[in-house]
Amino acid sequence: MHGGLPHRALSDGGTAQAQQGEQGEAGGRYFILEHHRQPQVSRAHLAGHLVRSRVLSRFMEAPASDHLAAVKHLLRYIAGTITHGCVYRRGDGEDLVGYSDPDHASDVDSRKSTSGVFFFLGSSPASWQSVRKKVVAASSCEVAYIVAVTATCQGIWLARLLGEMLNQDTVPALIFVDNKLTISLCKNPVLHDRIKHIDLRYHFIRDFVKKSTVVVEFIRTGEQKGDILTKPLGRIRFQELRDKVGIVNIQTVRQG
Repeated sequence: MHGGLPHRALSDGGTAQAQQGEQGEAGGRYFILEHHRQPQVSRAHLAGHLVRSRVLSRFMEAPASDHLAAVKHLLRYIAGTITHGCVYRRGDGEDLVGYSDPDHASDVDSRKSTSGVFFFLGSSPASWQSVRKKVVAASSCEVAYIVAVTATCQGIWLARLLGEMLNQDTVPALIFVDNKLTISLCKNPVLHDRIKHIDLRYHFIRDFVKKSTVVVEFIRTGEQKGDILTKPLGRIRFQELRDKVGIVNIQTVRQG
């Protein structure tokens, strides 16, 4: 099933208004998806397609035909992958690793960006988040910096929670970012001119990096797992990332 629902193409200025019957049929199915998510649905479609469902929910009051086409695309995918989910294995590792990734100005109406934060415990997904940011970023570096702050907050909380559960000292969370300038801004307070316009509340990340509460490292864009939370992807790339984030066919795993 195709994984690349083009959510950035969806906007308030959609194509022709959907027919009432078609709107009711697709809207009813979508309502069931949103309000009665069974465990297998949330497990199997935790990444890209639940992100798309949140994007689609913005247009529920007056959907156009392209919005309903996107809903049907989403439902076909879910129907075809209902046996997929996450597998958690004992002894899979206790390292907390995060991926921070933005999609700059992805909302075609407001030009606000989408943030994607994915954390893994060992090789298994532990936490994920995809949110449209409340501010408009002037550059890709700026939005990457803001999203890195979001990832830092999540990483610190998860690291402390993990330390309490295991009754051990808190281990720094490792966060991968695919923007070298953003990493420099996190580690080097001298680069003031580039970020003096960014709200002060985002700069606390520097203190945590300096104290080694979090570790921010570079990762190539091709290895950025957070892409599945922020970007419309083609079939091959989507399926590749779906495998990398640990979404597998549960039936195959049980039979094996």
